[in-house]
Amino acid sequence: MAEAANPKLDPDPGSNTQKDPDDWVSGDEPMTGAQASYLTTLAEESGEEPPPEGLTKAEASKRIDALKEKLGR
Repeated sequence: MAEAANPKLDPDPGSNTQKDPDDWVSGDEPMTGAQASYLTTLAEESGEEPPPEGLTKAEASKRIDALKEKLGR
């Protein structure tokens, strides 16, 4: 019988917290207050317009990732 892999011993276990925002169950819900605040901060730091109202969680996450990349974070 084959032994089950132990994720604690795997040197590169990957992450179950990194999932494409398009695949999120709650991705169509309105962005959270924390996302809106962080997006506004990143937009100010990068010289871009603040985020429009009405973004979904998934859209906000993608914009956060893009702004962080632009800022080299």
